Amino acid sequence: MKLRVRHLAWGLFGLVLVLAGWRWWPHAASPETSSFSAAPVVVRAAFVHSMQDTVPDGDLRALPAAAQAQSVPLPYAELKRLFDYYLSAVGEQSIDAIRLEISSELQRRLPAHQLPGARRLLALYLQFKLALVGLDKNPELAGAGVQAVRRRLLAMQDLRSQFFSAEETQGMFGFEDDYDMDAVARLEISQNPALTAAQKKEQLATLDATQSAVLREEREAPRRVLRIEQMAQDLRAQGASDDDVYRLRSRELNPEAAARLAEVDREEIAWKSRIATYLSERSKLLEAQADAPPAQRESALVQLRQSRFSPDERRRLAAYEP
Repeated sequence: MKLRVRHLAWGLFGLVLVLAGWRWWPHAASPETSSFSAAPVVVRAAFVHSMQDTVPDGDLRALPAAAQAQSVPLPYAELKRLFDYYLSAVGEQSIDAIRLEISSELQRRLPAHQLPGARRLLALYLQFKLALVGLDKNPELAGAGVQAVRRRLLAMQDLRSQFFSAEETQGMFGFEDDYDMDAVARLEISQNPALTAAQKKEQLATLDATQSAVLREEREAPRRVLRIEQMAQDLRAQGASDDDVYRLRSRELNPEAAARLAEVDREEIAWKSRIATYLSERSKLLEAQADAPPAQRESALVQLRQSRFSPDERRRLAAYEP
């Protein structure tokens, strides 16, 4: 299951990974050379194996009724999240297959009058991602220091202006830009040898005071969730019920987030139960095979693991086995 209490921005180091991650993008898959073909609306399995038990990013399910009006702009930020969700499958699927899958999602989830604009935005986004490959190879942008990171960030912003309008740029990247520039400014302060500890503290406090309410809330969100989960643990230690914990989370977050966290709790309990059963069976097997050749014991263990867990789950077993 994919838990998204809030959508968290990539941040500074996400920028570095993005610039590096498109190095091996297939150049033959230019969006200019392929046409879109909307897939029928059907219930489908996960697009790629790594997306099993997840749901696509980009909340296009609850667009307001006003979205049917021709004058309402595209939901730029949500579309970008949808694009990035499917583009994470690069390496498991071809660019053409990914493009068609996204197009099918757009066909299924957007009003008809918004489809041409969304597909145009997708084509531009793919071209932009291709252009990032060349940006990453620019030796003038090399380096690991904070100034090099700032140069790459500014270069990426300049590159985007070649593909997107000011409205599209703000809608798709506005929050990420605010987040990244704030992160760079904080690094520059913390790494400035000319500043005393007191001066650094003062300048960081100034950044805190001037950042937007949205950015402040987004930065606080992970700490808030951790704090609420600690409160939930304390409640359980005092004998609270699952309903008590749900009410706490619902009050501190919202009912939807509380329900998702409750589902995580149930999955964690089920997982721990399966692990306990497996470890008991493993112990009995090793005892029964104590005098068997090592290869035979290992083969029996492999069969036991394969009968109880999926390939992805088996990769987690080493953390539990003695």
